[in-house]
Amino acid sequence: MIKSMTGFGRCEIEESNRKVTVEMKSVNHRYLDTNIKMPKKLNFFETSIRNLLKNYIQRGKVDIFISYEDFSENNICIKYNKEVAREYMNYLNQMAQDFSLENDIRISALSRYPEVFSMEEQTQDEEEIWKTLEKSIRGAAEGFVETRITEGEHLKEDLVGKLNTMLEHVDFISDKAPVIIAEYKNKLEEKVKELLGDTKVDENRLLTEVTIFADKVCVDEEIVRLKSHIETTRNTLIEGGSIGRKLDFIAQEMNREANTILSKASDLEISNRAIELKTEIEKVREQIQNIE
Repeated sequence: MIKSMTGFGRCEIEESNRKVTVEMKSVNHRYLDTNIKMPKKLNFFETSIRNLLKNYIQRGKVDIFISYEDFSENNICIKYNKEVAREYMNYLNQMAQDFSLENDIRISALSRYPEVFSMEEQTQDEEEIWKTLEKSIRGAAEGFVETRITEGEHLKEDLVGKLNTMLEHVDFISDKAPVIIAEYKNKLEEKVKELLGDTKVDENRLLTEVTIFADKVCVDEEIVRLKSHIETTRNTLIEGGSIGRKLDFIAQEMNREANTILSKASDLEISNRAIELKTEIEKVREQIQNIE
């Protein structure tokens, strides 16, 4: 099977007073480019997340959005900073002595001083968080891969159709090329006879001219290579896997052969077919850019 580089996946898991939601989406990219957006408290898991995603994705620009909610009632605790309160009282007493004033500070007022009381988040069990996070990521990634496979199958069907069309053009050129040489020979003989009249035609000279022409317009090698490339592309699509780069290289080679055929074409029909062939190859290259 082959995979498209566009996909989407989402998974939400709620367990142990925690809820993790993961969304993934991707577009075409030459390499694997992963962008993860998540709460700071989950930054510790970034390396593990990236390593996990490599099991599902090889190419594409992938954006991952992770949200995390903790419903634990005792997740936050209040801390009394005794030493900070003592420092405030020492300075307040010192001020009372310095200015001969009564120290009228009350507990309610002292408690509002900065850092006397502070709120702290209790230490989280990283192993438990990772269990929930991993499940969510795997769930989103599996859905993500499924959409890529579905789109990949559509791409495969489209590419196979285009390969068949390309093969029709190649077969036409292959069948037409020998006819062009025969027609050239006949026209050349008629032209020579027209010019020389009853004078005997030098068959060796005529054959030499035809051979030179045939060598200039011969596309046998290009035809063989093109058919081989088309067959290789078809087999690669059947094999599946991460084949985007390989197919892109083959498409470049097919385009090179088509250019050579067009440059050698001395017949309007062959020229038109070569142009149609190049157009179809370009369509194939565009579709291949969507394959992982």
